[in-house]
Amino acid sequence: MTNPERDPQEVVCEAGHETAAADPPVQVIAHREVPLGGLRAMTVRRTLPSKERSLVGAWCFADHYGPDLVEATGGMSVAPHPHTGLQTVSWLFTGEIEHRDSGGHHAMVRPGELNLMTAGRGISHSEVSTAATTELHGVQLWVALPDGARHDDPAFEHYAPSEVRGRGWEARVFLGSLLGSASPVATASPLLGAELLLEPGASVRLDVDPAYEHGLLVDRGSAVLDGVDVGWAALGYTAPGRASLDLTAGPDGVRAVLLGGPPFGEQIVMWWNFVGRTHEEVVAYRQEWQDQLVRGGELVKDSQQVAPGRFGVVVGDHLPPIPAPEMPVGVRLRSRG
Repeated sequence: MTNPERDPQEVVCEAGHETAAADPPVQVIAHREVPLGGLRAMTVRRTLPSKERSLVGAWCFADHYGPDLVEATGGMSVAPHPHTGLQTVSWLFTGEIEHRDSGGHHAMVRPGELNLMTAGRGISHSEVSTAATTELHGVQLWVALPDGARHDDPAFEHYAPSEVRGRGWEARVFLGSLLGSASPVATASPLLGAELLLEPGASVRLDVDPAYEHGLLVDRGSAVLDGVDVGWAALGYTAPGRASLDLTAGPDGVRAVLLGGPPFGEQIVMWWNFVGRTHEEVVAYRQEWQDQLVRGGELVKDSQQVAPGRFGVVVGDHLPPIPAPEMPVGVRLRSRG
């Protein structure tokens, strides 16, 4: 799971209190379209980070994509690339993606099943849609690791949550707890992640932790969250203090992903696929990855030729690894939002 922008923006994310007390009870954040890769690559709809908000709890990155026909986009073929200081959360609605990483983990990402990869001090991985996949549709999410966990060893977990149902609604809780369902997956900071599906006009009251802030990312249809309309591909944000959230589906029903967690409380610097704490740290991560890719003065063409180092070698992958973009010239990584 990568951010393959050619010119990734430099971001210092300041957690906590970006919404003033005078703001509406639900802040609606519109998506922006970001093209990934070449001419046939997918375009994603990004709501985090945005000008309005950098994080929701520890959730620091949210891309929403599809439904995309593989015959038009070429599918997903993301070659080995590095990560630090974060966890990637893969959640699909349709399609199938093959995951490989330098920790030796090999897994399939399938609809309704969580794949959680912890980068920790450093990992590299690849994601390729399978030959049987005709359509891709899902969300790409990142979680910032707190300072006490960001140098831990890389790890990987898979979990297929059971579906819970009520009158006019169903849910799959992949992280944290909601609607009487709890995920066994351990996280470095408290988190909530759940897919919600409501029939047209159906309503549900969600009992939530009042210490959490929440973000409702609408995948399909529209919703009313605590009396505020949240349209397709938008993110509806609520600040801490609520013990419940009232959700009602629009006339076409709604499918959405609910994210939550207490305000992160730490400042992070995020650039390309790295989460760090300082400009210098991110520059060093980039250089370490580039150093692993160079043999005899040239970039390697096969991922099995990548040199040992912080990010390891993706087991069983032979695609050309993705080199890091150039750092912005003459500027330090700066604050946004």
